[in-house]
Amino acid sequence: MSGNGNGIQRPDFAAIAEWVRPGSRVLDLGCGDGTLLKYLKQQRGTTGYGIEIDDTSILACVRNGVNVIQGDLERGLSGFEDSSFDYVILSQTLQAMKNSERIIKEMLRVGLEGIVTFPNFGYWKNRLQIARGHMPVSDNLPYEWFNTPNVHLCTIADFERFCRERRIRIVERKVLTRGKPVSALPNLLGALAVYHFGS
Repeated sequence: MSGNGNGIQRPDFAAIAEWVRPGSRVLDLGCGDGTLLKYLKQQRGTTGYGIEIDDTSILACVRNGVNVIQGDLERGLSGFEDSSFDYVILSQTLQAMKNSERIIKEMLRVGLEGIVTFPNFGYWKNRLQIARGHMPVSDNLPYEWFNTPNVHLCTIADFERFCRERRIRIVERKVLTRGKPVSALPNLLGALAVYHFGS
């Protein structure tokens, strides 16, 4: 899901790129059309691979000049050795994973560090829609309840508790709304969370 199908750069791409050291080896999980990997190669001189299950997205990766492997993330990353990459990225795909805990563990096994981005379910506009009796629909959560791929939505507070309980070290966090950083009351005012974490 990292790409959006039309080659337009998402606001979380720049936030991710700031954390990626030049020349790093990167694995992008659920890479979509490969836009993020292409962006990181251009901006940071990275090398690496994307993993994607969708045939159309794989063809888009090839057109974007991105190395892509067809695979189902739900089956894990057993094809990769420990510490094969500097960074493993899961960009706006965490909420669509059936086994979120397993994929985070696998990210930290295969990569030295992980970067994850997800829509913050605690964002005030989402809370307001729930208070009105409806599941939220927004730029970061564009699906209706009946056709959403999202199975595990979470808030910023939920993710930080998840990391704390599993002794996952949060290196840095960025919270964005309409591409702009949010510092005050991030769990209420932030639409998109971007985390850099390690073992």
